[in-house]
Amino acid sequence: MSVPVGVAAGHEATVEAGRVVLEGGGGAVDAGVAMMLVSCAAETIFTGLAGGGFATVYEAATRTVTCVDFFVAVPGLGERRAGPGTAIEITFVGQRVPYEIGPATVAVPGVPAGARHLWSRWGRLPWADVVAPGLAASYGTPFPRTHAELLPRVAPAMCVGEGDLVYRHGDGSLLEAGDPLRHPDHHRAYELLARDPDAFYSGEFADALLEALADGSALSQADLDAYAVVESRPSVARFDDLTVHARGDDLDDVLGTLQAAGLAVPGDPHHDVASTLGLVAALRAPDRRAETTNLVAVDERGDACVITTSLGLGSGVWVPGFGVHLNSMLGEGELIRAELDPGVRMGSMMSPLVALDADGALVAAAGAAGGSRIRPALVQTLLRVLRGTPPQQAIDAPRLNALPDLVRLEPGFDAAVLEGLALAGVPTAVADGLDPYFGGVSAISTGGAGSDPRRSGHAWLLPPLRSGAADALTLRLPPSR
Repeated sequence: MSVPVGVAAGHEATVEAGRVVLEGGGGAVDAGVAMMLVSCAAETIFTGLAGGGFATVYEAATRTVTCVDFFVAVPGLGERRAGPGTAIEITFVGQRVPYEIGPATVAVPGVPAGARHLWSRWGRLPWADVVAPGLAASYGTPFPRTHAELLPRVAPAMCVGEGDLVYRHGDGSLLEAGDPLRHPDHHRAYELLARDPDAFYSGEFADALLEALADGSALSQADLDAYAVVESRPSVARFDDLTVHARGDDLDDVLGTLQAAGLAVPGDPHHDVASTLGLVAALRAPDRRAETTNLVAVDERGDACVITTSLGLGSGVWVPGFGVHLNSMLGEGELIRAELDPGVRMGSMMSPLVALDADGALVAAAGAAGGSRIRPALVQTLLRVLRGTPPQQAIDAPRLNALPDLVRLEPGFDAAVLEGLALAGVPTAVADGLDPYFGGVSAISTGGAGSDPRRSGHAWLLPPLRSGAADALTLRLPPSR
């Protein structure tokens, strides 16, 4: 059974861009890049043109997998030196978490370079056609319910400077579900990207970016000049009779965890205590916060493109005249685990991946958003998808997140499982319902497509039998609480 043609992502507008590109003759990478650029306009509490990310590309003709690193780089190659960051606190799952924002936290962006590199290597459509959906989205998209629920938590970073105009109404109240999300002058960034993507690193946009960071940032023209996208071969993990391919240097070792969980979780963790304890042991890790978004595209050739991007929390610094919010990666303590030398890539938990059968054919393509919850969200979903569960059913299933001193669970685990955890001395906390805290997964497999209701996800599949009367079907998740 082959993987169907389709897309899955975290916003209706992002998915619509992928549909339009695939139906217009574009390939998986065309669709992936177009979707990424739309997400940078429609999902700006998670990502943006001044963020960074990773892609995993599968080519069916050669059965090869390539990992593409366009994550942010550490600035400081020039003469500028960073000042102190601005300390803020964000309330997250009932805890007040310290962050830093401001010019000192801005790392060298990678999204514009990554988009152009992916298209140059694998694109089929004209560049302007790939950018066009993002340009359209830059004029405004509906603000999803889950974004509106998250906004009050992240407002101390998002509603700074131009962010007050973007995320608040004229009376000072925050955007609500269904309100139009618009960045003033954002269309100018997309028009420039379509016309001259290099201008983000050595032209008009770069000049405005450096001016915005003139006071307190180490980022200089030398850093922009030195930035380059990096390709690499994936690392590989075995899962049953499949191989799973992803970047091998993610901070949370998704592949190693998946391989361990495959052995430790023989049954259904929602009903089997031994499997739950095995899952907890495989997943246990500190709780670190960062926000991301993910998308998946598969085309008619069987090629796949999975992209995960992030803005961090957001620095509160905006590029004047372009409506672009700059990343805050240097203020994300969970990403800093060693000395950061200028020019090096920062670490990340992001892990877009593909699973192949023994013949090298695509079985699944998936990724997740959610900082340190990327690993548990992906692993729990893949435990089901790679054993035959349809992606939407696997994504909808309740999740847990195993911290060193507490296991957080969504409702849906059997009472016997909760009792078993208590008998094993594992403290637990059960959420009120499905929650964005537990990550957002997008996946396409031989069993279909799925995206996460926890983050207003959408998916679309090309109908298997096309006729003159047949139209593409957009699969919209039912509204939850």
